Amino acid sequence: MTAAVREFVAGLDSEAFPAYVYDLAELRSQLEAVRTALPPRVELYYAAKANPEAAVLTAMRGIVDGYEVSSGGELAHVHEVVPEARLAFGGPGKTAAEIALALRTGVHRWHVESVQEIHQLAGALTATPDVTLDILLRVNLPVTAGSLDSVSLAMGGRPSPFGLDPEGADECMRLLSGPLGEQLRLQGINAHLASGLGASEQLLLAEQIVEWSKLFAEHYGHTLNEVNVGGGMAVDYADPGARFDWTAFGAGLEKLLDWHPGLTLRLEPGRALTAYCGWYVTEVLDVKRSHGEDFAVLKGGTHHLRTPATKGHDQPFTVLPVTAWPHPWQRPAARGLVTLTGQLCTPKDVLASRVPVGVIRAADRVLFELAGAYAWNISHHNFLMHPPPTFHFLP
Repeated sequence: MTAAVREFVAGLDSEAFPAYVYDLAELRSQLEAVRTALPPRVELYYAAKANPEAAVLTAMRGIVDGYEVSSGGELAHVHEVVPEARLAFGGPGKTAAEIALALRTGVHRWHVESVQEIHQLAGALTATPDVTLDILLRVNLPVTAGSLDSVSLAMGGRPSPFGLDPEGADECMRLLSGPLGEQLRLQGINAHLASGLGASEQLLLAEQIVEWSKLFAEHYGHTLNEVNVGGGMAVDYADPGARFDWTAFGAGLEKLLDWHPGLTLRLEPGRALTAYCGWYVTEVLDVKRSHGEDFAVLKGGTHHLRTPATKGHDQPFTVLPVTAWPHPWQRPAARGLVTLTGQLCTPKDVLASRVPVGVIRAADRVLFELAGAYAWNISHHNFLMHPPPTFHFLP
């Protein structure tokens, strides 16, 4: 944890737990390091779905080139928080209301997910013949065997509800070559295929996406302006210190761009930008032994931090000892292998299973790392109706 977080958590009253603590200086440092590693012709958008907290979005101002949103709710929220920002609107199943909202908002790029969406957009523009939209076709590309073998989450390269098969992209091109193309301007291709890739795997995927996109554009005599290779940069929950190698990735993208003059690449990472700036902090309510195994029961649980249950990992953590014990009975404690659970009435409410600790005692504080992305915002908050955590943003 950062020194600022440790000091802040040590000063919190017990009533404040569970709490989310975000170190915004750490976030900006991470973003600036990523931005420095990327070539000038690579645009960095933030996938707001990873963490849409207003303070997080605001802290990114001036560092990211824009924000990717995937619903009308995200679009409205991000536009309200950072009204001057460029927005890319993606996601399958866009409704008529969402499309109308995006038209009013002035979305910078539209990621078209289906042939029907071409017709929907064209229909929405019939009343405004002077308006043109810049679109990218999201294509579910075939990729080289092995490219996605190790990923934790695949959105393409196999049957998927996301994007167009190449045949669907061909149909879109036929539509865009007619009257529909007067208001829908094709700028390039989007292909967000996977999450959980290391730098070398991510670069290999980017090369395949660009090569396919180039051949596709040449086939239709179209000038390829942009390729969005998505996000999905790996975050290692088993080893938080093993971060995605942005320097190597940026150097590889620079070589790729050297082969394609005039092309702009766009990235849309989420988790890899914000995971490291957030901590879920709570306290130990009880420590007990059951059938030869030790359990630490924590205030809160996976209804606040669903990530370990969703991804099937142990959330990394640090125990912050608390000396004071105000009760007359013996303080429950354990050492060695301990399972950290929450307060929910389900055996699946596990934050870390049989992990080694020096010692953990009732009233100690536990700081779960890598809680800055896909944490509170994807959790099932109302199960058992426990109170929500408190939120704290360190400048």
